[in-house]
Amino acid sequence: MKALITGASSGMGRDMARELKKLNYDLVLVARSTDKLNELKEELGNNVEIISMDVSNVDNCKELFEGHKDIDLLINNAGFGDCGDFTKTDLNKEIQMINTNLVAYHVLTKLYLKIMKERNSGKILNVASVAGFMPGPLMATYYATKAYVVRLSEAIREELRRDKSSVQISILCPGPVNTNFNKVADVEFAVKGISSGYAAKYAITKLLKGKFYIVPEVSIKITKFASKIMPTNFIAKIAYNIQKRKIQ
Repeated sequence: MKALITGASSGMGRDMARELKKLNYDLVLVARSTDKLNELKEELGNNVEIISMDVSNVDNCKELFEGHKDIDLLINNAGFGDCGDFTKTDLNKEIQMINTNLVAYHVLTKLYLKIMKERNSGKILNVASVAGFMPGPLMATYYATKAYVVRLSEAIREELRRDKSSVQISILCPGPVNTNFNKVADVEFAVKGISSGYAAKYAITKLLKGKFYIVPEVSIKITKFASKIMPTNFIAKIAYNIQKRKIQ
């Protein structure tokens, strides 16, 4: 079995690579940081290919697919966030975020899903967030990208069900996770995050059991449920106050 993981050089991507290696997966690890990828390859040993690549570039995603079509498990994990008033956050950073969090997921999911459906086997894990179920004032673009990932994956799941396909798609929807995300997004979470190692192990375990919504924490499961039954404007007010406390 072979897995391809984007954003594999650190955080949950790195730790999911570790978990899959324990299960004897061959790995294709993709990230921008060559040094970190080399360190991970040295740690994991044989049958690990590393690719230094920026997946926010659509042509790079197509090149990645063309060179690695024999993938049994695709994990779309690359992504980052930003925090601040929408009129004040950096537009170029937001465009890069949209391309990484959304466009790369869309392109790779579409390309790999097509060949997985043709052979009637394969799994895709899209790393979303509980943010994908609610509005996120002061982190508007990030929340919107994760909402796209959630809705895209939910729609694909129904298409696969109606086609009676054996291909599986799942979404990982954690709350705060202790990774480099906080530094890049310039936020400090009010609640304690879970470790990326725990999130990764939980994600792989549930993925291999066929779970669609993968939510590692009870409190986040409650948040996800509450977002469905509470008025959107009320959720937005709560989210605003939470985000406001995060800004450093």
